[in-house]
Amino acid sequence: MNLFWNAWKNRKERVQSAFLDAHTNKSMENVPDIVLSADLNENIALIEQQLKCDDLVARRFVVKSGAEGIIFFIDGMIDRNIVSDSIIRHMTSLNSTYDLPTTNELESTTSLRQVIRNILSGSAVLLLDGHREAFLNNARGWERRKVEEPLTESVVRGPRDGFCETLCVNSALIRIRLKDPKLRLRHLVVGQRSQTDVYVMYIEGVIDPRIVEDVLNRIDSINADAVLESGFLEHMIEDSTWSPFPQMQNTERPDKVVANLLEGKVAILVDGTPFVLVVPTVFSQFYQSPEDYYERFYIASLVRFIRFVSLNLSMLLPSLYISFSSFHPEMIPSRLVMAMTAGRSTVPFPSLVEAFIMETAMEILREASARLPRPIGPTIGIVGALVIGTSAVKAGLVSPVMVIIVALTTIASFTSPSYSAAIATRVLRFPLMIMAGIFGLYGIMLFLLLVTVHLASLKSFGVTYFSPLSPLNLRGLKDFILRVPLQLMKTRPAMFHPVDKIRIKKGDQQR
Repeated sequence: MNLFWNAWKNRKERVQSAFLDAHTNKSMENVPDIVLSADLNENIALIEQQLKCDDLVARRFVVKSGAEGIIFFIDGMIDRNIVSDSIIRHMTSLNSTYDLPTTNELESTTSLRQVIRNILSGSAVLLLDGHREAFLNNARGWERRKVEEPLTESVVRGPRDGFCETLCVNSALIRIRLKDPKLRLRHLVVGQRSQTDVYVMYIEGVIDPRIVEDVLNRIDSINADAVLESGFLEHMIEDSTWSPFPQMQNTERPDKVVANLLEGKVAILVDGTPFVLVVPTVFSQFYQSPEDYYERFYIASLVRFIRFVSLNLSMLLPSLYISFSSFHPEMIPSRLVMAMTAGRSTVPFPSLVEAFIMETAMEILREASARLPRPIGPTIGIVGALVIGTSAVKAGLVSPVMVIIVALTTIASFTSPSYSAAIATRVLRFPLMIMAGIFGLYGIMLFLLLVTVHLASLKSFGVTYFSPLSPLNLRGLKDFILRVPLQLMKTRPAMFHPVDKIRIKKGDQQR
C-alpha cells in the first residue's frame, strides 16, 4: 500500500477510540448501522436515501485507470478550494485508486453511520468504486465569527480575547494558555437530531477522577433531540433543577477557564456557543473575577468586599424599607422618619405595593434595554428610569425615598461579575419583600435563614455549594471575600479534592 494506506493503519486504533468516545451509535439511531458495499452505486444510493436534501452536493470523477469515484459534502459547510484542488484534481491524475491523496486529516471508515455523521459535520466524504472504505477529509470552511473581546465579562486589566462559536477555536484558546501535556480532551456527541459536538477538558493528575467520571456519565445520560447551547446542557446535568442559584459557571473568557482547570475543575465546551461551562462550582466563585488575580491583593480584596456588600444591598434594601416603614418605625431616627412621612403623605399605596410597582417597572426597563438594539438600549434604559421615577414622584404614586432605594438596588446588582448569579438575587428579592410586608424584620430573618440552609444543602458535582463556609475550611478563606497575596496561596482549594494539592512549590519558582 502507499503512504496514505500505511498512515491510515497507524491511526486506525485512535480513530476508532475517538468514535467510541463520541457515542455516535447512540446518537445516530435513525441511521442503519451497516457496512458500506464495494459497489459505488450501492453506496451512493444508501447515502442519498439517508440525506434527502437539496444542499447535498455530489461531485463525480474518473481516475486515469477508468475507475469511478464521488465526493459528497454539504454546500456551505466546506471549503470548495480544498475539494477542487486537493482532492478532485489529484484523484483525476492518479493511475490507480490505490494511490490515494495524502491530504490533511484524512481518515477512513466502513460504517454508514460514520459517513452520514461526517457529512453533516462538514467533512467531504470520498467514495471509490471497488473500495468498501469511505475516506473522510476535514474540509470545513463555513463562515465563523472572529475571536473578539467578551461582551458580558469586561475587565480593566487582563486578556481581551474571548470564546467564539467554533469549538476547535475555543479549545485552541485554552491550549495556548495551558501547554500541559496532561491536559485531556474528551469528545462527546449530544442530541439525537442536533448531533452537537461537546468537549470535556480537564488536567489529569490535578482533578479528582470521580468528578470527571460524574460529568461524563451525566452528559452520556442525556437523551434529547437537540442541545443548541450550553444552557441546554447545564439544565440537564445540574444537581438541583429547582434552585434559583446557578450550580455551574458559564464564561466567555479563556483565562478564566484555564484558572479553573488549574484548581481541579472540568470545562465543558459546546459547539455553536461562546459560553463555556465550568464545574464544580461554589457560591463565592460567582462574585470573583479574573481581574482579582491580576491586581494587587489589597485592591482585589477591596473590590470583592464591595461586591459582597452590593449583593446584600441588592437583596435587602427594598425589604428593609418595607419592614421599617410598616412595622418598625421606632428603629429609624426621628428626622428621617419625618422626611419619609412627608414624602409618603400623598402616596395612596402601602409600602409593599409601592416597592412592587417600582421594582417591576425597573425589571421591565432592564429587560427592554437588553432586547433593544445595542446603540440605543442603554440610553432607553437610563432615560426611561429617569422619566418614570420623576413622573411617579410628581404624581404622588411613590415616595422620593423609594425611588432612591430602587436606584441603589439596581446599581448594586450590576456589580456582580456573573449575570446568572445576579438573576438569582433579582428573583429572591420579590418573595423577600412579601415576607417583609407580612412579618417585618422577623420575616426577613426567617427568609434569609431558609436561603442559607438551602445554600448549605446544595451540591455541585459532589462539592458543597457553600464552601468554604459550610463545612468551614480556614485555608479556603484565603481566597473568599478577602484575597491574600498569591505567594501565600500555595495549595489548590481543598473543597474540589484535587489530586495534586500543591500549586506553588518552595524553591521551584521560575524567575
